[in-house]
Amino acid sequence: MFTYGLVDPDYSARLRTAADDSDGPIYMLTLTSFRAGSGQLFGRNYRRDPDSRYGPFALFNAVGARLCFMADVVAGPGGWHRVGVVRYPSRHAFIELTDSSAAREWNAMKQQRAERMILVGVVPSGGLPAAASQRVLVELWHGPTPSLVADGTVTEFDVEGTYIGDGRQWSGARYTVLRPGTALPLQPVKVSYEAVLLDPVFEVWS
Repeated sequence: MFTYGLVDPDYSARLRTAADDSDGPIYMLTLTSFRAGSGQLFGRNYRRDPDSRYGPFALFNAVGARLCFMADVVAGPGGWHRVGVVRYPSRHAFIELTDSSAAREWNAMKQQRAERMILVGVVPSGGLPAAASQRVLVELWHGPTPSLVADGTVTEFDVEGTYIGDGRQWSGARYTVLRPGTALPLQPVKVSYEAVLLDPVFEVWS
């Protein structure tokens, strides 16, 4: 269906069983790697970026979703360029968006720019993050929770499922606001672990 990743049929089916809006909110965390020559990132002028300007905000508004977080990748062994989080009021709202003709048109554009994508549904295991004025580390893993890489304010999420990916499964995610000047020994790419150091360009969680 998509050139940039595989849809997990099991999680897709689970999302579609949420027939109404009573299931509560879901946060969709996305890691994207762009094709070479598809255009630069625009940092805090992200609304100039065609990937952000074309359609997504109108699509989100149509189903009551909203952008919570967008960041450019500063470092990370996985070759990712951008990370985003969108809050949907329900799983039904997410499926409503993905089934719309406008979303199909947007995905046709996305496939011209995106080389790889991971899109996972996450729910906070406690509270939501506070907006960060400094760099953030985001981690994904499968299996036991890994040891903390660096000191900072931590928010953990449970991964409900992987909607689009590369065949790997994930069980947890962690958002850490790093203290200025923190040395960050990022681990090499592993089958069961991804980490990205981020410069947030938009952040409104509440």
